[in-house]
Amino acid sequence: MPRPLNVLLVAIGSHGDVHPFVGIGVGLRARGHRVRVIVNEHFAPLVQQAGLESIGVGTDAEYREMVVHPDLWHRRKGPRYVLQAIGRLIRPVYDAIVEHNVPGQQTVVAHSTLGLGARIAQDRHSIPTATIHLQPSIVRSAIAPAVLPGLPMKRWMPIPMRRLIYRLLDRAAVDPLIAPGINACRAEVGLPPVRRILDGWLNSPQRVIGLFPDWFAPPQADWPPQLRLTGFPLFDEGGLTALPPELDAFLKAGPPPLAFTPGSAMWSAEAFFTESARACALLGRRGVLLSRHRDHIPRDLPPSVVHAEYAPFSQLLPRCAALVHHGGIGTSAQALAAGVPQLIVPRTHDQPDNAARLERLGVAQSIAARRYRAPRIAAAIGEVLRPAPAAACRAAKARFDNVDPVGQTCELLEAMINP
Repeated sequence: MPRPLNVLLVAIGSHGDVHPFVGIGVGLRARGHRVRVIVNEHFAPLVQQAGLESIGVGTDAEYREMVVHPDLWHRRKGPRYVLQAIGRLIRPVYDAIVEHNVPGQQTVVAHSTLGLGARIAQDRHSIPTATIHLQPSIVRSAIAPAVLPGLPMKRWMPIPMRRLIYRLLDRAAVDPLIAPGINACRAEVGLPPVRRILDGWLNSPQRVIGLFPDWFAPPQADWPPQLRLTGFPLFDEGGLTALPPELDAFLKAGPPPLAFTPGSAMWSAEAFFTESARACALLGRRGVLLSRHRDHIPRDLPPSVVHAEYAPFSQLLPRCAALVHHGGIGTSAQALAAGVPQLIVPRTHDQPDNAARLERLGVAQSIAARRYRAPRIAAAIGEVLRPAPAAACRAAKARFDNVDPVGQTCELLEAMINP
């Protein structure tokens, strides 16, 4: 048996960022380790409900201010806005890690981009640290580049040209936004400056873990050699949050409905839900509109369409005909595990790349956010409900049999201290 560890999980971000870390934390605790989660206070109740210790970094008001900002979901402005937000989190994350460090017994597991303060703490204090990539789009590859907003990578381009584009992107856009904050913190703690942050420095030299399987993102020769893939963790508050009784009754009362969600961090989704309800009417199908914001939901919903604030996807999706969503990696993984076809409405960040991968698997189609109108939605849903996507969904679902991504992740973390 590996000796017990003190583990600090740096889980900064939205529900889609926090859920995987809570799932890993629950797995680590079950294996006898002490787990503390560095998280915005907005998510402290969830962390504590899961039986883990929480360490607050950032207030609920700060979280809400970030997610309601209009730039967050803009196709081109969104990545820039997130990079700027990362800068405000660097020193608080660093300070939280140093304050709670148990020298010689500590392991840090950090979100790759939103937890960069962990890399500074690792460099300064030699704390064993693992970098977690939640989605493949953050892993740089000139051989198989991700589909990212504003990144002009074409298939006809030779690999050296793609590498040049990455270097120019870092020099002109990425480093000017993020390196000053990182290097200011590094200077304060006596470290030299770094550059090309997203090209390599964000990856811990000890261990990098991708929480996605190789059949979703095949490993590339130019990926970091210390990167290991374990698979989708699939934590969705199942066991902590029950399916609402009224939603359960609705599911039992008729054929499988269509489910719609724009993502937990989307705080301006009125048009999305209005057009979704109209698409259900055009198709003559039942629908479930998922949102924590009741004011986003049309007031005149027909009886065949219902609203639910939240439902664990592991309990809901197996009872649905299809899922329409934003393309977040956690939502995509839950739909794959449930074997339901997907219609993706990608906007920015990792969503276009996730959508492209799902389309290559044959389980999904995409529709541009600016074209999200009821007639187009209805036509696209009709396509994903055809026999070919259904067969691809069954094949994808079978890939989840007899795998334990959380267990594999825990083993990799234990091996950092107990080789």
